Parts: sequence; C-alpha cells; structure tokens
Amino acid sequence: MEKIFENNRKWVAEKLAQDPDYFKKLALGQEPRYLFIGCSDSRVPAGEITGHGPGEMFVHRNIANMVVHTDVNMLSVLQYAVEVLKVKDIIVCGHYGCGGVAAAAGNKQFGLIDNWLRNIKDVIRLHEEEFTGIKDEEQRLRRLVELNVIEQVHNLSKTSIIQNAMQSDNPPKLHGLVYDIREGLLRDLKVNVDQFQQFDHIYNVTGEQVSA
Repeated sequence: MEKIFENNRKWVAEKLAQDPDYFKKLALGQEPRYLFIGCSDSRVPAGEITGHGPGEMFVHRNIANMVVHTDVNMLSVLQYAVEVLKVKDIIVCGHYGCGGVAAAAGNKQFGLIDNWLRNIKDVIRLHEEEFTGIKDEEQRLRRLVELNVIEQVHNLSKTSIIQNAMQSDNPPKLHGLVYDIREGLLRDLKVNVDQFQQFDHIYNVTGEQVSA
C-alpha cells in the first residue's frame, strides 16, 4: 500500500507543477462528455486508452462490459450520466483477449460468475451459426468479443433510460468499440441502433405507449 501512497504524492506534485489550481478546479464539479462502459480487466484503463483525464469521462466497468437490465448498479450509473451529467456519447468498449468472453464460450464451471456469463452465452445463442462457423478458436473468440459489444449496445437501446433520452432534443449517441491490447488501438464497430426499430412492437424502443 505504501507504493500506492507514494505514487499518489508524485502524481499530485506533477499536476500541481503543471497547474497550481488543478485540484481546485477539479473540485468545482464534473461535466464529462462520455460515459464509458468497459471491462474490469486491469489492462483496459478507460482514461488512458482514450487520452482523457479526470473529469472528462464517466466510467462503469464490470466483467466483459455487460449491459444487463437487472444490474441496478449499471442502470444507476446510466441514469445519472444521461439525466444529470447530460453526457453526449455512451461507449460500450470490449477488448480482444477478454477472459470473461472466453469463459462464456466454454463449458467449465467457475462459481457465482457463471450466472453473469450466461448473458454472454445468450449472445452465442443469438449468433450461433456465425460463431460455430468460425473454425479458428482465436478468431472465433475475437468475433464473440465484437458480437458481445454489439448486443450490449442494443441492450442499452432497450433501457427505459435511453428510450426516454431519445425523445429529447439532444439524445446521446451510442457507440460500440473494441480495444486491441496487442496494438493499443481502438476500433469502432459502427453499431447501427436504428436497425433495432424493427423490434418496436416488442421492446417499444420509441417510447410510445402500447395499447392493451
């Protein structure tokens, strides 16, 4: 723990050397443009890989960057980001080499986390033909990482929070990204949430009232 405190003191000294009022300004409040929903993997620090510092990005992280509709933690972060902070862009960012995705693709039991990974198995079920058609295991898992990001962006569009926000004058934009740890680069999957309008009759994604 002493190493953590030592690094903290060095970081404070560096920031104050650049701007003596840095922390005073930071304490006034936050106005982040982005909400970043990423994986808890220690190799994927949201601020560093996007070049953003404190106050610029609101962050939620969990195993395999999931948007689960029963996850009150994630929903609370989403609501606060959209309705209070008024973020302009919401990013779901996965990464190649994700252990959670790899675990979901197998048949081993790991304990409590198995219940969480069932959500990724649902992604496999939705895209089973494409997934099983990829013979190379590494490429199959890389594609599953991408498919998982795409489905989590769609899950965002199903939430009442995003549905209501889409009725506003300046709704947030939804993005699906993948981070390649080997290269350090981000890739935009260009997820088209407009395609989801074909399921209005099921998810009511337009926010319109459904008659009984």
